[in-house]
Amino acid sequence: MSRLRVLVLAPDANPESITGPLLSFHQAQALAQIHHVTLVIRSTVEGAVRRASSEFRAIEVVPTPLLERIRAWSFRWIFRSNYRSQAWTAFGYPLSIAFEWCAWRRLRRRILDGEFDVVLRLLPIVSVIPSPFAFFLRNGPIPFVIGPLNGGLPWPPGFSQADNQKEWISGLRSLYRWLPFARATYKNAAAIIAGSSQTYAEFSGHRDKLFFLPENGVTGSLCFEAERGPEPSRRLELIFAGSLVPYKACDLALRAAAPLLRSDLAHFAVLGDGPERGRLEQLARSLEIENAVSFCGPLGHAEAMQRMRRADVLLFPSVREFGGAVVFEALAAGAVPVVADFGGPGDIVNPQVGYKVPLINESDLVSRMQEILAELAQNRHHLEELRRQGMSYARESLTWEGKAQKLTAILQWVLRQAPKPNLPAPKVLCSD
Repeated sequence: MSRLRVLVLAPDANPESITGPLLSFHQAQALAQIHHVTLVIRSTVEGAVRRASSEFRAIEVVPTPLLERIRAWSFRWIFRSNYRSQAWTAFGYPLSIAFEWCAWRRLRRRILDGEFDVVLRLLPIVSVIPSPFAFFLRNGPIPFVIGPLNGGLPWPPGFSQADNQKEWISGLRSLYRWLPFARATYKNAAAIIAGSSQTYAEFSGHRDKLFFLPENGVTGSLCFEAERGPEPSRRLELIFAGSLVPYKACDLALRAAAPLLRSDLAHFAVLGDGPERGRLEQLARSLEIENAVSFCGPLGHAEAMQRMRRADVLLFPSVREFGGAVVFEALAAGAVPVVADFGGPGDIVNPQVGYKVPLINESDLVSRMQEILAELAQNRHHLEELRRQGMSYARESLTWEGKAQKLTAILQWVLRQAPKPNLPAPKVLCSD
């Protein structure tokens, strides 16, 4: 396979960050192991990127000091460092457009001179932020590819966890289609990569150039087999990992685990911190399970993964999860996931590696999870079978290296070097 010359737009890619910036760095780095990748970033992340990797053919830093000061000040003082805020996403639209305009001015001559084969935009991940590059490259000389994209997941009705987190701006999301560059982005893109079934459905009108590739991935080093045979006498080790915010629904996990915890048949480790922690600790006391629950607070990634490897089950009933990186890591580490069948976790988990429970209402979700946990506590051989199959699935399908190969297949198709890859969404959903 000949190495492609890929210009990757990922302004915030950062190996020392979390969520989208971290995920996109890993994806760009994996792609750089098999292709000549020039990574386009902001000056604010340059140090972290250079410390972490020498894989890139080049790192192109686009200095925008005024934009970066506005962005940093607004994030801290207006949005209170809440990167999950949908208002923060909307605020990022003009800043993203301005960054790409500056990047185009800096790289335009090199693009027109034939230095690159294709442009791939990895960041921003959200589909509501369009790309001027698609418009600038509408007549060539090279194709533009965007994704994996995510977003557009609705707030499920009947769950207080969603009602407590939903923002007023959610109802205005569809207006992004009328923003400058929005239509041009998806009309002129040579390929659109969706990171979830929901996003895939949103762009179903572009099905001839639409592909599915999950937003998340795991490093190959996490996927090693640990000897851990079934031990019927041992308590079931349950784990929850994530920010303690309403939509992560750790309260539902505690309620589902309560019967086993009160019977001393399980122990539950809660990894993470957030505004819900006090309420969750009070819930544990009211359920009389406080002695069987450990609130561990925020842990470093290495320690969190050590705990994940010791766990039997990841109990993660988040009611609105776009990607669900923790589910990928649980599979790699050998913890069997029990998740809500919605968003990213619902796309990734299948009956051969774990359980996914439909989002009907709170009581039904809790009841079904209780049944699953009771079954796993009694049938340790089935638990071990799911664990081994999950680890194999992670090694074969969920690593960054494996995703880079699928990305390559898409890029080669765009460049007419290979047949079109078959990468449909796991679920068939109706677009709104």
